[in-house]
Amino acid sequence: MAETMVEAPAVKTSFVDEVCSVPGGEAIRSCIQCGMCTGSCPTANNWDYQPRRVIAMVRAGFREELLSSNSMWFCASCYTCTVRCPRDIKPADIMHALEVLAVRSGLSTKQSRTPVMYQCFVDSARGNGRVYELGMMIKLFLKTNPFAAIKLAPVGLGLFLHGRLPLRPTRIKGMKELKAIMDKAKKLGGAK
Repeated sequence: MAETMVEAPAVKTSFVDEVCSVPGGEAIRSCIQCGMCTGSCPTANNWDYQPRRVIAMVRAGFREELLSSNSMWFCASCYTCTVRCPRDIKPADIMHALEVLAVRSGLSTKQSRTPVMYQCFVDSARGNGRVYELGMMIKLFLKTNPFAAIKLAPVGLGLFLHGRLPLRPTRIKGMKELKAIMDKAKKLGGAK
């Protein structure tokens, strides 16, 4: 009986190269697809594509499908996958690299409001030097779903009554220095 040769599909290098160009994405080529990352991930059941599959999709060139999914946004940055990876890959860093690419490409907002929250967080930190939670949440709800605020109003009221939700933001000293740092990070491809 003759053996049938099956050729593995070629790795789509353009997306792999794009991921490797972002800090944290460099090690993706070393993955052996053992599945330890998925087996270790406490949030993997919520992902559109679990960690092992995310890495396989990058290597197969499924750029749009992956960057518009919720997958990398569910990474809790617990680094359990990194500790257990037999190839010393940092899957959590790869997920963060994918988040950066998703935001840069404009694909991140298709399914998840997490990227919008990240941007509201950065805007708040840039404006005050620290996060002003009330302002950040108001901005988030206005950009995503204003009616969702009604559901969380009792939580907000409880935080306010216990002095945990100030009505006015506080600013840090050294805002000029912080602005310079954030501008440099933006130039290097970080948060907008």
